[in-house]
Amino acid sequence: MHRRLIKIRVARRLHRFLKFSHRRNERGLQLVELAIVLPVIILFFAATAEFGIYFYEYTSLAKSARDGARYLATAAVNPAEDTNAKNLVVYGNTTGTGDPVVTGLTTANVTITRSGGVPSVPQTVKVQITGFQHQPIFDLGKLTNIESLSLAIEVKPTVTMRYLLTQPSI
Repeated sequence: MHRRLIKIRVARRLHRFLKFSHRRNERGLQLVELAIVLPVIILFFAATAEFGIYFYEYTSLAKSARDGARYLATAAVNPAEDTNAKNLVVYGNTTGTGDPVVTGLTTANVTITRSGGVPSVPQTVKVQITGFQHQPIFDLGKLTNIESLSLAIEVKPTVTMRYLLTQPSI
């Protein structure tokens, strides 16, 4: 009987060993999942940050252009007022002092166009920002050496307002 007990114990141990050897080892599985998911999450965060910065630049430039158009809609038609309007768009004041509203913006980026009516009393005034490039944090074009994927795109808001002065100034 002693041999039979030994045989049963060996069979049970072998069965227990085989049972544990087929069990899945899940150690390190979370690290593998993290390695798969982390690049996607980082890509989403980068895209969100990039879109937020672009949207901030566009809205800031659009508000500045709107202020310049509003200023010109009630001002006399002369070069001094155009200079004041460009300073208002770029610096937020007519004297042209301080930092630009958006980094990299200059008065050369502001275009003023009057149309309709007569030269001294136009019907509309248009303020347009041209030649201003968005400088991305994560530029896919530079990272991949493919220029068509570049996120350095031109930001060009335009505002047109009706000219409010009805009589030429003296």
